Amino acid sequence: METATDGRHGTSMTRRTLFPEIEPYETGRLAVDDPHHLYWEQSGNPKGVPVVFLHGGPGAGAVPAHRRFFDPRHYRIVIFDQRGAGRSTPVGDLSKNTTGHLVADIEALRKHLDIDRWFVFGGSWGSSLALAYAETHPQHCLGLALRGIFLCRRDEIEWFMTGMRRLFPEAWSAFANHLPEDERDDLLTNYHRRLIDPDPAVHLTAARVWSLYEGSCSTLRPNPEAVSSFLEPATALGLARIEAHYFVNDCFMADGALLENADRLADIPGVIVQGRYDAVCPIVSAVELSATWPRANLRIVTDAGHSAMEPGIRSELIAAMEGFKAVRPG
Repeated sequence: METATDGRHGTSMTRRTLFPEIEPYETGRLAVDDPHHLYWEQSGNPKGVPVVFLHGGPGAGAVPAHRRFFDPRHYRIVIFDQRGAGRSTPVGDLSKNTTGHLVADIEALRKHLDIDRWFVFGGSWGSSLALAYAETHPQHCLGLALRGIFLCRRDEIEWFMTGMRRLFPEAWSAFANHLPEDERDDLLTNYHRRLIDPDPAVHLTAARVWSLYEGSCSTLRPNPEAVSSFLEPATALGLARIEAHYFVNDCFMADGALLENADRLADIPGVIVQGRYDAVCPIVSAVELSATWPRANLRIVTDAGHSAMEPGIRSELIAAMEGFKAVRPG
């Protein structure tokens, strides 16, 4: 099923905005493989329907605004920072940091919080991780709300590294020109080398340039506030270093595996929210995923790019979780 919206309204043509700011009622740290400790929090209704938020990147971390996609009266909102990201420690650490480790972490957190089944919500890399988790543990998923689909295929990684120059040539030129001319034929390898360099003068500078590039390409219209959020040193380092680590390793999965295993989602309802002009994760991946997942509802926002905070994307994500109120844990 496919619908399209103009970004000013949800599919029900009712304006939907973020829920009010809310503080966690519980926070903690979950020790996983040494040296990693994962920050997690719960907010909303302690007796509500559980939903876990998976942030993007990989490495971007979660922020307080992410709690606000969910009705706090209905949902038990679980948010955590993935290995090396956000408030998890150590920041930017790449050891024992693979997709398989992250999937295991989600399952460990589910058991730690004594949750049987939950909704899984994620965008961009968060959509990749949500799919990897659901394809591994479908019995624990009530439904998936996904945004800006990234299927971890080599051509999608190559698009990020070089293809976006067709739409954002200025941002890409600044990104590429940070490297010496003789290194620009392999941006990923040469950025990765700098991002893992132990010298902060090397890795922090590269991280800021990488993050500025991504932030500049993430919205349909220029948004200086959104771009600046990418540039805080810890955020930039976690995002750029971990993202490059995953990209040079093909996201630690066989090319096309997420799409090939989509039959495992057959019993899981889903909503896919996709900006028509998403330059970071082009719409073709969302269309291909929806074609192999009969219970998914693809909602194309006709005047949006990649960011979850663009009005049309935000509205559709909130509408998806409002619609999921009809799904009861059983």
